[in-house]
Amino acid sequence: MSLLNKYKEVRQRSEDICKPLQVEDYVVQPVVDVSPPKWHLGHTTWFFETFILKPNVTDYKEFDPNYNFVFNSYYETIGTRVVRTDRGNLSRPGVEDVYKYRKHVDAAMEIYLENELWKELHDLVLLGLNHEQQHQELLCTDIKYILGNNPLQPAYDTGTATELATAKSAGFIDVTAGICEIGYIGDGFCFDNELSRHRIYLQDYSIADALVTNAEYMQFMEAGGYTDFRHWHSEGWDWVKNNNVDAPMYWHLIDGSWHNYTMQGLKPVDLDAPVCHVSFYEAAAYAAWKGMRLPTEFEWEAASIQFEWGSRWEWTDSAYLPYPGFKKAEGAIGEYNGKFMINQMVLRGASEVTPPGHSRNTYRNFFHPQLRWQYTGIRLAK
Repeated sequence: MSLLNKYKEVRQRSEDICKPLQVEDYVVQPVVDVSPPKWHLGHTTWFFETFILKPNVTDYKEFDPNYNFVFNSYYETIGTRVVRTDRGNLSRPGVEDVYKYRKHVDAAMEIYLENELWKELHDLVLLGLNHEQQHQELLCTDIKYILGNNPLQPAYDTGTATELATAKSAGFIDVTAGICEIGYIGDGFCFDNELSRHRIYLQDYSIADALVTNAEYMQFMEAGGYTDFRHWHSEGWDWVKNNNVDAPMYWHLIDGSWHNYTMQGLKPVDLDAPVCHVSFYEAAAYAAWKGMRLPTEFEWEAASIQFEWGSRWEWTDSAYLPYPGFKKAEGAIGEYNGKFMINQMVLRGASEVTPPGHSRNTYRNFFHPQLRWQYTGIRLAK
């Protein structure tokens, strides 16, 4: 597929995700980690205007100079911006204006992409497309949080359910100790945090061939898992007590039966589906209760060709840190990943809302350990 056609495809998908929304849904920001859908649409457009069009197209006319302040996310190099917690206070620009902004930038980009680009610019456009695909996944998770925390718990989509059943487990995969190579290799796109490829030594270990199911996680709950400090990290135990946590996010006990909010509305918990929307603290506590642990990200990557993955982002027991030889790019693009390499845990795999073609077994996602609005699950190791 040509770069131009790829651009059109990715940009259209963002708007398709938002089609079921009502205008009011575009502006809501219930918590700091959730951005309004309108902001996602504007920010991904700002990326192409700021990093491609303004520096490289001499006759490009900026849509609105104020949008740099409104839609910059965390790029200190680019200048000041709206504080993240205030994104939901942006009643203006309106939804209609944001779509006009997208149309304006897309028209200029499509003309620009009709020309052959030198490699650095070609790679920058690819980064922008992958950046937008990351936001497409965030769009889905943020929309679910917005609707799932509405007292009416309205359905996003009344069509076919998207909650996935887990593969039937046959047990554990044994991996023999030895040296393995970690990190991306190939000629395609990867993020800088997947580099450089390097060798590590792994001891003997075993890793589950399937994700933990809702039924299995319920056993942990019924056994008093949320009330027994012995299973929890100290910070995790404080988190449980301070937030009165007693179940995964979106779970509700109704007339003695557990239900959970899905994109199709409130449904009885599917016992065979992989447990979802759990924090690292919960994943680690469940593993400890089972007398096991979470895999490291290196164990996960080394064994990933032997099991199915992609229905849930899977917590690992690895802190998000740079690989040997990691090097930040010059300028604003260098702020993309490196500056977040502290106080976060690595997730591997993908999820049911990851865009098609946007997953690799070397892909490193990362979140703070208390977060669970993402489609996160559990795979055990020992």
